[in-house]
Amino acid sequence: MGRNHVLTFFWVFLTGLLSSGQTTESQKGAFDKLRAESWQQVFFDDGSEDWQEQWSLDGLRGMVKNTKEGMVFSAGPIRGDNGSHNVLWTKSSFEGDIKIEFDYTRLDDISYAVNILYIQATGIGEYPYVADIMQWANLREVPYMNRYFRHMNLLHISYAAYPLKEGSNPDYVRARRYPVRPGQSFGKDTRLSPDYENTGLFQPGVGYHFICIKKGDQLFLQVSNDEVARLFAWDTSTFESITEGRVGIRHMYTRAARYANVSISVLD
Repeated sequence: MGRNHVLTFFWVFLTGLLSSGQTTESQKGAFDKLRAESWQQVFFDDGSEDWQEQWSLDGLRGMVKNTKEGMVFSAGPIRGDNGSHNVLWTKSSFEGDIKIEFDYTRLDDISYAVNILYIQATGIGEYPYVADIMQWANLREVPYMNRYFRHMNLLHISYAAYPLKEGSNPDYVRARRYPVRPGQSFGKDTRLSPDYENTGLFQPGVGYHFICIKKGDQLFLQVSNDEVARLFAWDTSTFESITEGRVGIRHMYTRAARYANVSISVLD
């Protein structure tokens, strides 16, 4: 086989591997290298103390409750109701490369709708959607999804996620880059390849440890416990870089989970 045929075969194989949602050994090595860098913790919340000290909440129908085991975050109770979405935001903003860790336990058994990790969110800068998203929090008392994907710069990772139509569809992990520009499609134009489907993770009542790292054009999420570890990886280089902003956790209507030992670090 000639050199060109070898390169073509390798490229087809690699493209197929990535599109099927498999992480390569090179990506695993890159993630391990990033984990070992000199991260400096700048935020920590074990979830047992008053959540309002370090967080703010979008939406009026959700509930946040502190317990000895962590912070229980429950979205509003009405399926299909935009007012039952909720987003928890850090009051602090974070600049540069970032590592986010937390312990997650799913408390619902619902097979529709999604949880989302929002990474370094700012407004798009066009009034009233100024860079500091807390200055227009009143516009998110009903947390319509389009308030976020049209008017914020951020990275998004869906987890414990299912299509809105309940059924036998598998779970998925998916990354996106906001905002949607005029004439673009949310579903197509914000998506970062690949999607990861049927992960088998995020089982109700089972604890998982999340490690999310964003450095430059690299975005990783590792989800693990004593029984399993999965790494998800995306290249964000086709979009403008995200450099600063708040961290958020979105629960769509009826979703609930417990979060503990939330740690955010930046590079020294």
